[in-house]
Amino acid sequence: AYKFSKHYLAQIGELKSSGEEFDCAKEIDRLEEIEFWIRNIPQTKSSFFIQTSSDKFYPDFVAKLKNGKTLIIEYKGDHISDTKDTEEKINLGKFFEDKSNNAVLFLLATKKDSQGRSVRDQILDQIE
Repeated sequence: AYKFSKHYLAQIGELKSSGEEFDCAKEIDRLEEIEFWIRNIPQTKSSFFIQTSSDKFYPDFVAKLKNGKTLIIEYKGDHISDTKDTEEKINLGKFFEDKSNNAVLFLLATKKDSQGRSVRDQILDQIE
């Protein structure tokens, strides 16, 4: 079993022990640029959300980078990576990023993006 070393809390909530989101979490945990991260649990008092046109969007992961910035990651499987809902989340994430004065970065990650990049490469490219 993989032992996470950079998760902010002792317990990681709502993360299966296998699958694409688990693999994304491992990549986040392995990156030198990450100081710590959390699995963002929807609808709790401490959850981070972005308001959408119809409800609240709770991105999957929030990380503090060693350079002081915050990285917000929403992971999507290929089967739902091109829906209207996903498009709205991308637009809102980018809007939030733009309004943060370069303090927040947003990434909608997939197993392989349209450029053929892995999750790790998508994250690293977003950080740079």
